[in-house]
Amino acid sequence: MAELNVWLERFRRDIGYKSAVIVFGNTSDIMRTGPGKYGKVINVLIDCVRKKGYKQVFKWDRVDGIDNSVSDEIKVDDNHEPEQQSEGSFYGFDGDFDEDTSSNGNHYKSPDEFFPFMLDEIKKDNSTAFILDYSDYLFGNANSLSEKERDYLAILGKTLDVSQSYNLINKESLNSVGNIVIIVAKNSAMIPPMFYLNNPMVSSVNVPLPGHPEREAFIDANSESLKISQNIKNDKNAKDDLIDALDGFTLKEIAQMIKLSNQMQNQTEETLSFEKLINLFKYGEKVSPWEELSSDKIGRIEEELGKRVKGQDHAIAKVKDVIIRAYTGISGLQHSSKQKKPKGTLFFVGPTGVGKTELAKSLAEFVFGDENACIRFDMSEYNHEHSDQRLVGAPPGYVGYEAGGQLTNAVKEKPFCVLLFDEIEKAHGKILDKFLQILEDGRLTDGKGETVNFSETIIIFTSNIGAAEVKAGSKNASDIRKEFVKKVQDHFVKTLGRPELLNRIGNNIVAFNFIDDPKVYTDIAKLKFKTIKDFVKERYGAEIVFDNEDAVFMSIANKAEKQNGGRGLLNLMEDVIINPLSEFIFEMTIDGNNILRNKRVVISKRDPNNPDSCVVDFDL
Repeated sequence: MAELNVWLERFRRDIGYKSAVIVFGNTSDIMRTGPGKYGKVINVLIDCVRKKGYKQVFKWDRVDGIDNSVSDEIKVDDNHEPEQQSEGSFYGFDGDFDEDTSSNGNHYKSPDEFFPFMLDEIKKDNSTAFILDYSDYLFGNANSLSEKERDYLAILGKTLDVSQSYNLINKESLNSVGNIVIIVAKNSAMIPPMFYLNNPMVSSVNVPLPGHPEREAFIDANSESLKISQNIKNDKNAKDDLIDALDGFTLKEIAQMIKLSNQMQNQTEETLSFEKLINLFKYGEKVSPWEELSSDKIGRIEEELGKRVKGQDHAIAKVKDVIIRAYTGISGLQHSSKQKKPKGTLFFVGPTGVGKTELAKSLAEFVFGDENACIRFDMSEYNHEHSDQRLVGAPPGYVGYEAGGQLTNAVKEKPFCVLLFDEIEKAHGKILDKFLQILEDGRLTDGKGETVNFSETIIIFTSNIGAAEVKAGSKNASDIRKEFVKKVQDHFVKTLGRPELLNRIGNNIVAFNFIDDPKVYTDIAKLKFKTIKDFVKERYGAEIVFDNEDAVFMSIANKAEKQNGGRGLLNLMEDVIINPLSEFIFEMTIDGNNILRNKRVVISKRDPNNPDSCVVDFDL
């Protein structure tokens, strides 16, 4: 059998001369043990230990104690009565997987009993191996160990001292395996560092997630059981795409997904494509919102986004290009065939109040059918060096560790979304390093060690870089956009010294125009005031109409400060219309007597012949 697991070769070497080996990572998975045969990682470790020449092998965990189904016979006193333990069948199809046998009686469940027993056995005999399984639950916080936990560490330390012989002149001693303690855990951080740091008697072996050859071998062994619409036996490209799509999956998860494919076929008589099967397994949805898009809908994207974002046609056109790439599946293929990158990455830069955030929200509504699918992070809140812990979660042992990270939690809860990082230039430079992995690999590991996928998201950064230096009307619109892009490039290269992040963004920097057309301001004002009209209609039963709507909003647009964009317009509209309107409504509904119901509130310019005057009157 070809060796598919390089880490196993290191483990075989290390148990021959080390006193302890910490095996961590994907330790709860299954792995290949022979043609078409798969078994638990822990059983493979035990088999390696026996083949290495260890005469006594004991497997222990704090639930079952010493497991006699795999351990050598031990003598127990009257206080340790055998307990019958049995395990159900393991993963497998038609007996393809090894099954655990029932144990005949397990002993020394308590660590208080087991650790002294382990030390005694290692002192008495040579060539003894102890395998401690589920060791993640053996110790508490490394910074506040209890007295008992310190005792366990002390005993482990003593076992290291008596485990190996260093009489190198004696050939028999030189070739013997000594004694070994193997600690198996998913997360090495759960083992107190004082046990293994700077300790030459201890090595650590990481069990990685299955690589491409392992996934391919597993799919080949179970291809008859996998019910998908593609014919992966005859179509090598489809098979390669499937194996690439399973990158990051454990073999157990792939086995579960194969079972799911059979379940869907039996219940619904539907054979899913592997893309839909993976979506169903990962997100609970067969069809992603990306598959719900159609060429007809994408053809309307400029019109739909233009209903909410005015005066930024070139920005909307750039967004359309990104969505078309994502829809056709070509997005990111020039970088990687695995398509793990986010569906799209955009960097919106320009003056304040010109529609950058609004475009992100309208894109979320267009693609995902819900504006709330735009998850916004105000990056001014992440201006300290250690603010990255708020995004991905605190490390084990720190306050808030259990809560996870704000970013990773949001994506786990809503994997199909637009992630909006507002005012990215205000974040601490260290925070930006987190985006390197997101933009390159489409994944991020949170503080709890869970990997979160960003492959179904759109990433949008917004920034006001250069807004203070670039002045409205100083150049034509095209030159102003180029100046904004140059300011962003200088910021990342010269100010932050992070050209690598700029490379990840690529040519997706979108500079927004200043709004200098009064007609655009008028359109924005009308759009925003519609919310006010709808509220008054619902709350007070009154309809708001204008004597000359264009004249009212044009007079407001003419007075708006171009440098402040749409927000400046809304502030002016608040002074001119909204505040007087609220006072008028208050007077008409004083003492709870609403005389506005079923009436029309007419808004008109006080001086219709003066285009510079924007004072309005209200009447019924």
